[in-house]
Amino acid sequence: MRPRKLVLLLLVAVFFVPSASGGGAGRNLPVGVYGNVARFDRMTGQHTDSGLAFIGWDQGRTWGKPYSYFLDILGDRPHIALKTERGGGTISTRAIALGQGDAHLTGLAQAISDSGKPVLLRPLGEMNNTLNPYCGCRGNSANSPKWFRKAFQRIYLITHGGTADVLTAKLRRLGMPGVSADVPENPYPRLTVVWNPLAVGEPPVAHNGFRDYFPGLKFFDMYGNDYYDFGSYAFVRTTDLYKAYPSKPYVFPEWGLSVDDPGFIQAFAGFVKSHRRVKFIGFYNGKPGSRVDLATKPRARAAYKRLIVPMTR
Repeated sequence: MRPRKLVLLLLVAVFFVPSASGGGAGRNLPVGVYGNVARFDRMTGQHTDSGLAFIGWDQGRTWGKPYSYFLDILGDRPHIALKTERGGGTISTRAIALGQGDAHLTGLAQAISDSGKPVLLRPLGEMNNTLNPYCGCRGNSANSPKWFRKAFQRIYLITHGGTADVLTAKLRRLGMPGVSADVPENPYPRLTVVWNPLAVGEPPVAHNGFRDYFPGLKFFDMYGNDYYDFGSYAFVRTTDLYKAYPSKPYVFPEWGLSVDDPGFIQAFAGFVKSHRRVKFIGFYNGKPGSRVDLATKPRARAAYKRLIVPMTR
């Protein structure tokens, strides 16, 4: 076995093989951070597996730093949140579904393959949040829930890769155009594609629930909810999403708080310990001094060190 393949397999084992204890201390739960990872690890004593970067459409291919830059700096298991913003506007989910964004997807797939790292890819997260241009709640027919579902299916298939004929056959069965070239294969768990709706849509109106954007079980590897404490929280909401698809691993790609609330950290740790399908948590720490910076919340930081860090070891 080549050394590069051996290293990849060892990393995959670390990230996905559950410990014998199944929960609590010693769980070896993979953790991520958005923000300065080294600073966060110093303040908590954590060893972060995954840095997070938000990448716009075609960023890494036609503008900004190359894909390889992000894959190099984001740790052992890069976490990439794929957005639709690009120079001069955004790409719609309809355009993605119809193949107009394929160059970005194939370029990213190639870079992931070249990196030799297990990668967590989160396309079009919080699609039922009105703050995102691809939210169907905005009333734009080119970003309807139907087009989101097809766009997500296309992203999943192309980034996981395959020969042109096989990919084209799969896409045409879904009513979408095919591809013209082979794409490097990135099978799960080398590549983990995460479907990331909010457990409750913002706004919580008809046709903006997580089920409206469900792409099908075959088209995501893990799924989960972003969860924050901005002064209040209720874990019953994320419990509903957790229960909806019991065959899939669950993740918290983003979680954090804007208030110094150790009770939220305790409740979050309790949820993770008692829900064995949770396989990844990513803390959103932001910039130093920002409202979500854990450094400015001494009681919550102490709770994090006491309750969260032991689960990562």
